[in-house]
This record gives sequence, structure tokens and C-alpha cells, in this order.
Amino acid sequence: MTSHRKILIVAYSGKGHINPALRFANRLLETDVHVTFCTSLSVVKLIDNETIPKGLTFAPFSDGHDRGKQPNTPLQQFVSDFETKGAHAAAEIISSAADNGQPFDCLVYTTVIPLISNNNNNPKFPINLPGLPPLNIADLPSFLLATCPKELEFLVPVMHDHIKVLKLPTSIPRILVNTVDELEFESIRAVKELEFLPIGPLIRSDGRHSSEYSPRMDFFEQTLDDYIQWLNMQPKSSVVYVSFGTIASFRMEQLEEIASALLEIGRPFLWVIRDSNQAERVRNIARLEEHGMIVGWCSQVEVFSHQAIGCVVMHCGWNSTVEALVAGVRTVAFPQWSDQQMHAKMIEDVWKIGVRVRTREGDGMVEGKEIARCVEMVMEDEEMKTNAEKWKEVTREALHDGGQSTINLQTFLHYL
Repeated sequence: MTSHRKILIVAYSGKGHINPALRFANRLLETDVHVTFCTSLSVVKLIDNETIPKGLTFAPFSDGHDRGKQPNTPLQQFVSDFETKGAHAAAEIISSAADNGQPFDCLVYTTVIPLISNNNNNPKFPINLPGLPPLNIADLPSFLLATCPKELEFLVPVMHDHIKVLKLPTSIPRILVNTVDELEFESIRAVKELEFLPIGPLIRSDGRHSSEYSPRMDFFEQTLDDYIQWLNMQPKSSVVYVSFGTIASFRMEQLEEIASALLEIGRPFLWVIRDSNQAERVRNIARLEEHGMIVGWCSQVEVFSHQAIGCVVMHCGWNSTVEALVAGVRTVAFPQWSDQQMHAKMIEDVWKIGVRVRTREGDGMVEGKEIARCVEMVMEDEEMKTNAEKWKEVTREALHDGGQSTINLQTFLHYL
């Protein structure tokens, strides 16, 4: 009987955590490693059992919402239980920044808490960290700032505890991260106490999901809108794609500003609005859908890889940021919270594939004219287009045979 290496993956039940964790499981299955995937029962219930590939088993646990995740559910109890207790006793820890929805850079921020606390009232206060570009306090993740919502205050101590657990006395821990070496070359090497092995991007090198190893599951009811057929009728690189992930929500006033921007631009657009009531109100704005299409759901990886897409206006969550880089899509960065401000900083000032919107003083609103300005700048800027193509090649080459991400994963498995 053949003996397979076995790895346990434990993932929080949010879509932004499940997707990269499943993609990591796919990668392991392709290397003949068997995977036990542990997540909440509410997620496992969404899986089509007939599509589960050989070598992948699911071990569900109850998170108190077995009939489906409830809105505004605090993450603290699950995260603290997993991150700081017992999971490392079941199997050698494989920690992925993707499972936390963050790239490598966010792991170094907890070292500057005292400095931030003393200067929280000055968003332009300079912060200098090894391996990172010059930052202001406003560029840092929102959970480090005084304005952090009460329900997220647990995150920093949990991250500290996570790092403490990983620091085993016998060796330098190896941590797999969903990034590409060239994207964060200096910052990856700035932390000496931990060895980070980039294995990203956790999507296929052609920008699509692998169907051979992926179980089929739907977090949201898919709409019947034929957005791909609509995209097929649009000119190359002409469409403005607008999407803000699975968590962020906007007041109607902000959605109206986005709509006014799309009307001013006059370019074809594909806009994802998950809230059906808000979507209906936006559709009632005169002449809006003459230019584009509003949907409640779409396959973002598939949309990004479509030749009609010219740029994306997005929240800059790490999964979406990686998907945009792999697809070579220019970006209007519209960050909301958590680590998204840092991703926007990298998009604008380091990778130089886009520009970040400016908020209105007082209420933080982004006006339609500002969104329009940013979209036109990104669509017309040849340097951004060239840079997007460059990072597209870099991120895809990392997964080829001999690519650094492939080598890093093989190295990790060799050590097991």
C-alpha cells in the first residue's frame, strides 16, 4: 500500500479565507499529498460531495452557526482558539498569510505599536520599517490604529501569540505565504527570526481555477446574468470592472457617487453589488445601464482574465490584489479597512499598476469626480499598463517548473 504524506489545513469560514486555503490544498494534491481540510460545518455543507477529489477529506467543526454564518459574527473566539491553542499539536503548523487575508508585509507591523499609539492623531506621521517603502500612519492596517473598531481589537495580540507559537526552540519555523518572492523581496528578508517561503499566487498560472482538484461550492447564490456573453461583445481593454469583495458595504450615498463617476466616464462597466435592494436602487439611476451591467455575483478570476477588462475599481483585499496582478489588470485602489490600505500603497507606489482614490475630508466619502479622475488616469497611463504586464509575467513564472514558488513548496515538502 502506498504511503502518502498527509497535511492538515485549518481555515476560518470566511470566503476570503476558504478560497486561498482550498487553492493551497489543490496545490498539495497535485504533489501527491493527501489533505484533511478542517473548517466550519456551515461551509462544508456548501460542498458538492460528488466533486471532492481523491486525497481530500473534510473535518468540520461547529462554530455556533451550523445553519449558515450569521451577519456581524465576531471572529475572536474562533481565531484565538485556533491560533493560540492546540492546532499545532495535531500536525506541523503550516501558516499561510492567505489564511489571514494578508500578505507578508502585515506580519511586521506589530513591532511599531508604541510609535503608532503616540502619533495616532497625525495620519501623515512617517513610519520606516525594514524592507518596506516609506509609510505614513494612514498607510498601516486599520486594526493597528486608534480608530480600530472594538470588535477587531483582539487581532494584534492574536498575531503576537501566533508568532510566539511558531517560534519553536529547535529550529527557525518555515511559514508558507501567499505571495511571490519578487513582489515583496526585501520585506520577506527583513525578518530574521522566521523563514518565509512564498508559494503564491494561489491560483493557476493561467489565471483560472483548477477544476481537476477543486470541489464545487458556492458561497453566494449565483445570478443568471450572462456577464461573460456581455463581456464578449465589448472591445478589448475597454471595461471598467467594479467590485468591493464579500465584506465591505457602502451607504447609498457612496454608491450614487460611484454611479455618477461611471456616467461621467461613459465607458462600459461591470459592477458587482451584492445587496439586491441597493442594486435595484442603483439601476433606477437614469441612463446608467445604457453603459454597463450590474450583477449580484460573478467569478472574479474569470472576469479578470477576460480580454475586455481594462481596469478594476476595488477594495484591495489580498486575494483580489493577487488576482489582479496575475491577470495584469490596472487598478483604482479604493481601500476600506484592515490591511487594504497597505495593499493600495504597494499598488500605487511600489508595483505602480494603479492609483489610490482620495477621500473627502470630514466624512471619508470618495466623490464621483475623484473616482472618474482615477479611472481615466489608470486607463490612459502607458507606464501602468507596462508594469501590469510585467507583474503578470513575474507572478505566473513563479509557478512554472523551476519557478521560485514551485521550488519553495517542493523545499517545504522535502523537510516534512
